[in-house]
Amino acid sequence: PIMTHQRIDFALLAIEQIVNQAANWHYMFGGQMRVPMVIRMIIGRGWGQGPQHSQSLQAWFAHVPGLKVVMPATPHDAKGLLIASIEDNNPVIFIEHRWLYNIKGNVPEGVYRVPLGKARVVRGGSDVTVAATSYAALESLQAAEMLAEDGISTEVIDIRTLKPLDEDTILGSVRKTGRLIVADTGWKTCGFGAEVLACVTEKALGALKIPPERITLPDSPTPTTPALANQYYPRVIDIVKSVRKMMGLKTKKISVLEKPSVPLDIPDRSLL
Repeated sequence: PIMTHQRIDFALLAIEQIVNQAANWHYMFGGQMRVPMVIRMIIGRGWGQGPQHSQSLQAWFAHVPGLKVVMPATPHDAKGLLIASIEDNNPVIFIEHRWLYNIKGNVPEGVYRVPLGKARVVRGGSDVTVAATSYAALESLQAAEMLAEDGISTEVIDIRTLKPLDEDTILGSVRKTGRLIVADTGWKTCGFGAEVLACVTEKALGALKIPPERITLPDSPTPTTPALANQYYPRVIDIVKSVRKMMGLKTKKISVLEKPSVPLDIPDRSLL
């Protein structure tokens, strides 16, 4: 079965059934019972959504044994990952950023699958690794294009599946570049970005040339007003600045990005 929650915030009313029941049945019944269920949840900012309608709670669900957590960033992966999730015998939390519904891309008509637990290197690079989730992967790609003008080669990884996490792809990239930035749509403290940093520091600490960084939401409820939203959400420019700082370059003003022409809770048309 496929269940759709219009917003991830509303799914919290079903947290007992998801975490206590669906996630544990296979274990509790010695592998004899299965819960082949997909639960679609919507996250992401949007005008006036506020603190009860636009939270990014992927780290909550990724914390629970027995749940798989998927966050596509492209139309191709949305279909392929959804088919793979439907065919999986475990409960899968399928998280969709609302801004991705306007993204266009090639989607084959036939049935195909994108395997769960496999990240994708969407842009190769040698200087720094940016591992990103959901919409942040698209923003990271845009940042990588801008950084190329400074001679910085940025490898961008679309994580795609948070649980199980493709550690090998991330570790392999970090061992090559020696630098890591994680761009996540959730909060910083105890967030998914912290899990990626922990994985890398535990298993590839010697490869790091500089401490890794996270680009996330601040530890504050989501604002409703455009004025506050403009100060709340990370942007492409934040990824660019973090990479430049990590590479030892001085911060430079990029006027086209420093002052957005539209509020930051309205989709960036350059990514459509």
